[in-house]
Amino acid sequence: MTHSRKAISLVCEFEGCRLTSYQDQRGIWTIGYGHTPASENQVCTEEQAEVWLDADLKVADAAVNRLVSVALNQNQFDALVSFVFNVGSGNFRTSTLLRLLNRGESLLAAAEFPKWDHAGAAVSSGLLRRRQAEQALFVACEVLGSEVKHANPA
Repeated sequence: MTHSRKAISLVCEFEGCRLTSYQDQRGIWTIGYGHTPASENQVCTEEQAEVWLDADLKVADAAVNRLVSVALNQNQFDALVSFVFNVGSGNFRTSTLLRLLNRGESLLAAAEFPKWDHAGAAVSSGLLRRRQAEQALFVACEVLGSEVKHANPA
């Protein structure tokens, strides 16, 4: 699978775009739409930020495709791509969220999103809002023509 516009919108909404490097909540130099690594005083154009965003989303796509062993709908995939974009594939690989998902427990997996609301040891209201948005997308039904496709039909 590959991400859709929904994943791009989520990432852009919560990352924002900065054309001058900045340190994120954990002190990591970042630029563009949450792209790392960056260096202090680095600048980029909007076009470069979009190129990095596309490449970074493809990395997240590959991680979700590699690590998830159950079928996903597009909303679930997009939510996970946004999540992996932010927390990294290593954190996702060892997460309870992934373990539950791969056991077919999608609703329990969805309940894990809000638990990822810390930047270091501190709770971040911005991360909590992001996780709630990812969670809402993950559990949202997709309407296909006149039929409704649920995340994981029982």
